[in-house]
Amino acid sequence: MSEYLEDVQRYDASADEETVTKIVKHLGIALRSRDSSLVSCSDPSELDRVREKWCTKKLGSTNDAGADEIIAKVCEEMKGDRNKNRVTFYYLVAKYMGKLGDL
Repeated sequence: MSEYLEDVQRYDASADEETVTKIVKHLGIALRSRDSSLVSCSDPSELDRVREKWCTKKLGSTNDAGADEIIAKVCEEMKGDRNKNRVTFYYLVAKYMGKLGDL
């Protein structure tokens, strides 16, 4: 768990363990595979999946264009990371959507 928290805190020093733990629990088995534990910003189907499964279903977004903008913002922010950790990516999306408290 601590490696997820440390990675998130590289982008948000005030990130708390409870919120990160909730994201880890939500992702569950997806974190067991290296491939599914990472987000590929160059794969449009991957970004569609993030929008549909995370932004719409989990966070309750009804604005696909707004979600796409936030996803693009997170991709830009994390562009220095060759491997974008899914927990960190989802955390930042929730943060920018103002939904961390809803997790």
